[in-house]
Amino acid sequence: MASISKISTPISLSASLSQSLIPQKCFFIAFEPSINSKSYHLSSSLTASLRIKCSKKDGNGIVAKRTVLHDLYEKEGQSPWYDNLCRPVTDLLPLISSGVRGVTSNPAIFQKAISSSNAYNDQFRELVQAGKDIESAYWELVVKDIQDASKLFELIYDQTDGADGYVSVEVSPRLADDTEGTVEAAKWLHKVVSRPNVYIKIPATAACVPSIKEVIANGISVNVTLIFSLARYEAVIDAYLDGLEASGLDDLSRVTSVASFFVSRVDTLIDKLLEEIGTPEAVNLSGKAAVSQAALAYQLYQKKFSGPRWEALVKKGAKKQRLLWASTSVKNPAYPDTLYVAPLIGPDTVS
Repeated sequence: MASISKISTPISLSASLSQSLIPQKCFFIAFEPSINSKSYHLSSSLTASLRIKCSKKDGNGIVAKRTVLHDLYEKEGQSPWYDNLCRPVTDLLPLISSGVRGVTSNPAIFQKAISSSNAYNDQFRELVQAGKDIESAYWELVVKDIQDASKLFELIYDQTDGADGYVSVEVSPRLADDTEGTVEAAKWLHKVVSRPNVYIKIPATAACVPSIKEVIANGISVNVTLIFSLARYEAVIDAYLDGLEASGLDDLSRVTSVASFFVSRVDTLIDKLLEEIGTPEAVNLSGKAAVSQAALAYQLYQKKFSGPRWEALVKKGAKKQRLLWASTSVKNPAYPDTLYVAPLIGPDTVS
């Protein structure tokens, strides 16, 4: 996810990914603005208002004006989501006013929230007194946060006919190599959370790709996470399509998905290999592999969600599995903060 609070240097936002992300040679890529779009900027004065921290009591009550995030969605077709969740969930209200259209979470986010805030103490104490074990208590804390947050995004969900306004909750990472266990966990979470605008987050491990198909076939919307390669991404798309076809539903409009494609960590790996090669040509390719692969992923997205097979599903109301650009904060301090943000702005994507 794009780290909103870290964007400080004004940048020009390029337009349509479908037109601008055209791979050239090797890892190089050309980005050109669309002639139909105006340029606009992210400024430090804007982004300062988007920084929030978990409050101990009430929400921070910031009322935001129209921001670049509104333009990002309305002019470029990209939905900005926030990768964090903590109590009170009302802290999300200023972000929603600022243009944030969804929220993702993971166990690490909840671990930090629960351990660093007093806001969970009362409920946790009640759960312990009721004889709940640690894992059961954890899930009750998480489910409450997910339910409360999803309520805040209901309006966006309704206004977009189920295209946006989602809150994601991840199955236990202990199930990453357990196909059937992941399916059962996803079904359980879907049942206990019981909100239409919640994504069940499933990792794109080899064992969980079949789980994705099964969960989608059960009519449960999914955020597929931890996608690092084009081959695995294609398998994820196929699992989504297979699941829609296997669902037997006449109306597919409420079974949706995003594919979280991780970006910056690719450069972390490739840059080390380039440094080992050590030639000027190799070093000059540093910081280019991740965005290049993301561009190829978008081209694959366009290819897979077109043609007779996809059109048959569209007739039943199916929605495309949007690409969500994950891990877009830079890991190399020498790179600009927006290295993995600005080039990946484009329609039908999430950042």
